[in-house]
Amino acid sequence: MTVTQDIRVDTEEEILGLYRAHLSKGRATLAELFGSHMEVASEGNWLTTSDGERFLNAGGYGVFIMGARHPIVMEAVQRQLNTHPVATRILLEPTVARAAEALVSVMPPGLDRVHFALSGAEAVETGLKLARAGGRKRTVSMGGGYHGKTLGALSATAKEVYQKPFRPLIPDVTHLPFGDADALEEELRAHPGEVCVILEPVQGEGGVIIPPRGYLKRVEELVRAYDGFLILDEVQSGMGRLGEWWGADIEGIVPDVLLAGKALGGGVVPVSAAIATAKAFRPFDKDPYVHTATFSGQPLLMAAVQGAIRAITEERLVTRAMDLGARLLPGIAEIARRNIPGLVVDVRGRGLLIGVELAEPGLAGELLIELFNHGVVANHSMNGSSVVRFTPPATLTELDVEFLLNSFDKATLDLVAHSARMPEGGNN
Repeated sequence: MTVTQDIRVDTEEEILGLYRAHLSKGRATLAELFGSHMEVASEGNWLTTSDGERFLNAGGYGVFIMGARHPIVMEAVQRQLNTHPVATRILLEPTVARAAEALVSVMPPGLDRVHFALSGAEAVETGLKLARAGGRKRTVSMGGGYHGKTLGALSATAKEVYQKPFRPLIPDVTHLPFGDADALEEELRAHPGEVCVILEPVQGEGGVIIPPRGYLKRVEELVRAYDGFLILDEVQSGMGRLGEWWGADIEGIVPDVLLAGKALGGGVVPVSAAIATAKAFRPFDKDPYVHTATFSGQPLLMAAVQGAIRAITEERLVTRAMDLGARLLPGIAEIARRNIPGLVVDVRGRGLLIGVELAEPGLAGELLIELFNHGVVANHSMNGSSVVRFTPPATLTELDVEFLLNSFDKATLDLVAHSARMPEGGNN
């Protein structure tokens, strides 16, 4: 018997209606601001919409360090899909073991135990649970930090608007200024042996906030001096994004737990991981069922992890990220200074994590739209709403770099023209 299936052609109006009916009215409104385009295909550094337009993807919140559908990752995932995509989790299964081996091979020394998950927030929960199982019942995170929106992760995410609807959250969580080692020492001294510290090496959602030189090393020293527990959240900053494999490598630190995600799945599938020292991981060694998830370490995802690490290594994308960032950061800064000197506050970044801070949030939103109008997808920053964030792939070609800079040039000129037309007193 032959089964035929009608080919449905999705229209923008129909999909917007479905968003409003079943997903989120707010997401539908946001999509309308960007012309209600539907992304339907992606390859390399570019995505394509249903009407055939192509956009350079300098967004994706850090997922696409190797671009979309990288051949090495796709081959690994397709092979696994055709053989054994989902395991029972009862028997030995080789892909999860090989994925852990590959991930540990690019870690700072001493981080050699792995728990795989799906989202960055799940990795954060894993790290926080390891800290609690090890006796650290108090948590210190940093103002402007972003660690996700599940209940434990949200407790560490220092943002009133995200926390307020869900309080009370996890108790005994303190938020300190990012970059202030003296404030951290005071908190650690008050509660020796009780504190878990979680922070990012560069705050991505905070607006690409880079700490003072030596801060991360000092944090590590203080945590060790007061018998604390250190979690480094590299869900966004890791996998070469900063021009190093990990932000931990910048100052040569080794946390108790390092969190990875976003690019870990090669831009093909969602994967995250908490990578720990043997000492920190001990509670999970004692009882294999104390912290589990059905889809943790499933073969299809583990094939992607192996492919992602292989792609970054073989194509030297960590070095490439550093080199591209060294060109893009000053190029973007020069254009901003030339075209929007009265509207831009700062341009900063490291590797391929670059932020443009505008004078107010409304301007950041306008710049995102103007960039889109000139063929570039970028991101806002959830904890730094005045910052437009660029997280382009490390696979950018010379033509891609020129396109990005030219588009930013045109977008900033249009931003000035638009701002000049706005009535006095606001952006609305």
